[in-house]
Amino acid sequence: MNLSVVVPTLNGRDPLSTSLDTLSRHAPEAEVIVVNGPSADGTTGMVCDRDDVSALVEISDRNLNVARNAGIAEASGDAIALIGQNVTIEESWCDGVTQAITNGADVVTGPVHRMVKAGMTTETVETRTIAGRDVTYFSGRNAAFSRDAIEAVDGFDENLQTGGARDCAHRLATLDRSVTWSPTVSVRRSEGDDGDDRDWGIKYRSLAYRMTKNYGPRFTVFRRTVQDAVGDAREEGRDVASGETKPTFWVGCGKHVCKGIAVGTKDGVLARLRDRSDARNPAGVSSRADRAVERYDWR
Repeated sequence: MNLSVVVPTLNGRDPLSTSLDTLSRHAPEAEVIVVNGPSADGTTGMVCDRDDVSALVEISDRNLNVARNAGIAEASGDAIALIGQNVTIEESWCDGVTQAITNGADVVTGPVHRMVKAGMTTETVETRTIAGRDVTYFSGRNAAFSRDAIEAVDGFDENLQTGGARDCAHRLATLDRSVTWSPTVSVRRSEGDDGDDRDWGIKYRSLAYRMTKNYGPRFTVFRRTVQDAVGDAREEGRDVASGETKPTFWVGCGKHVCKGIAVGTKDGVLARLRDRSDARNPAGVSSRADRAVERYDWR
């Protein structure tokens, strides 16, 4: 089995270099494709100076799902893995991916270990049942797809600024594609790589969009979205009560949440109409061919 590894990056020169070092050490036979967003930190030069990268794709969009799709379009392997720029694979990762895909898994994922001040924490498998579908989520920092599975869902939805991996998990469930959890497909990510800027408008636009697009404007979607919003409101309310957050900020967040839900629901309905297939991906890999502004190919 030929394995391609896609590594999207944006202004992450130093952690990316460390990530590529571990790929070279633990997956030396893999085709490695780096997709560089409009970085301004010398990432291009660093990648071009290496002899263990198969191809570098430069894009102009500051959108992670665009970067993922650009890499998928360039990959030639039977299996295509995605890892984050701040992620280092462990020694067992490559064998774990190969074994799972060879044994028929559509997608394989595993633990993402995170180093924090109190010690090491580990993400575990997360599964939910929504509208009768069992959805197994995966981290976009650590997942490998069979070529057939990634082509079936047409990659990631570029309409999303966040939540692309979760949206893909919903669409895989619709197509009855399996997501396998393997403890050997293990990676570590750097401390501080949370990317949480508390942009509630973007978060809830994404949530409402992907839920409405995948399940339609039904009560289940409304209930799930409201439950998340109530949970976040309570958390912010505790910060207000403790004096850590101003009441005006809490009110402003509520306005952003309501607007995000309204816009996301509308966009989700339109997306559902644009792609009525089970793939539910109106902005996937096949939707455009102009993502790359420059390519460096050493294959």
